[in-house]
Amino acid sequence: MFDAIIKLLTEPSAPPDRNGLQVAVAVLLVEAARMDDHFDDAERRVIERLLSQKFQLSPEQTRELLRKAVETGERSNQLYPFTRLAVERMDPQQRVGLIEMLWEVAYADGVLDPEEDSLLRRVAGLIYVSDADRVAARLRVTQRLGKDQT
Repeated sequence: MFDAIIKLLTEPSAPPDRNGLQVAVAVLLVEAARMDDHFDDAERRVIERLLSQKFQLSPEQTRELLRKAVETGERSNQLYPFTRLAVERMDPQQRVGLIEMLWEVAYADGVLDPEEDSLLRRVAGLIYVSDADRVAARLRVTQRLGKDQT
């Protein structure tokens, strides 16, 4: 199964290097949405907006990437293949940006679930984002969204 995931993440498409990273980022966002046991329309819209902005995708490309991420995430029970690609292909500032994206998904339904918070801690550690940078990213997102940090 691990080989199939790696192949999916690295198979040539347009452009080859970027495609694997796009899928990895999308899978992590979907995983954040699923942590509270439901993936609702508000979370889906936030993920679509974030992916479209991050990778400059058309609506059709965004929907296809999200479909691929959902499918890939359902076949995997590990974060490592996806976080590894983030470490390999993103600089430290971009990885902090990924944490901000994950916070936006976590807050998309209006409530931060303890499992979502736990996932953000794990992912931040796996992609070498410090606790201080993770907390600062959370603060920026909650301020931007006008939310309490609860």
